[in-house]
Amino acid sequence: MTRPLADELVERLVRVFEAARDPERAAGAAAYMRDQFAFLGLATPAQRALARTVVAGLGAPAEGDLHKVALACWEREEREFQYFACDWLRTHVAVPGPGFLATLRTLITTKPWWDTIDPLATRVVGGLVRRHPQLSADMDAWSADRDKWLVRTAILHQLHYGVETDTERLFTYCTRQAGHSDFFVRKAIGWALRQYARTDPDAVRRYVNRNRDALSPLSIREATKHL
Repeated sequence: MTRPLADELVERLVRVFEAARDPERAAGAAAYMRDQFAFLGLATPAQRALARTVVAGLGAPAEGDLHKVALACWEREEREFQYFACDWLRTHVAVPGPGFLATLRTLITTKPWWDTIDPLATRVVGGLVRRHPQLSADMDAWSADRDKWLVRTAILHQLHYGVETDTERLFTYCTRQAGHSDFFVRKAIGWALRQYARTDPDAVRRYVNRNRDALSPLSIREATKHL
């Protein structure tokens, strides 16, 4: 009987990553992340090289595999397992249907910090919403949520849309959260605006000028960095 893909992948992943553990590098990585998470101590290039060996020869995943592997990675203590899941979901973002947003919400609100939120927001959630535009309504709701990481995700999900950016939606989210007290939300506003300025600098310049009294200095500084 063929072993389920998700089970095989997780077993390989744990075996390969654990064998490469580097306690000295792990201590430094944990300190850099304010000791919020444990680490195996895998440098990013090495981690991604090991990940390629993990998935070698495995078939294409189904949505259920994505769900099972991602949650299994989130259950692991060391942060590199969550990094693997973010990369793997990004690679296969064309696979899941709109219902997968519920899985992503779980990942975003569990063990949240910028290092996993940002790839999930900009590449995975962003890719899912691009393929399933009806999910824009969920982004509208997230942009007003009490959870700051859902707010950050909503603001950033269009980061790589370029000319396909829904400008009105982007500006609405930024205005809605302009007075937010959290650094990561204020930073997300500035980052999203700065990135969109690559596509339409005049629109961003006008938006910032109209909303200068509402936006935080951090958001304005980030938004106008290249204007």
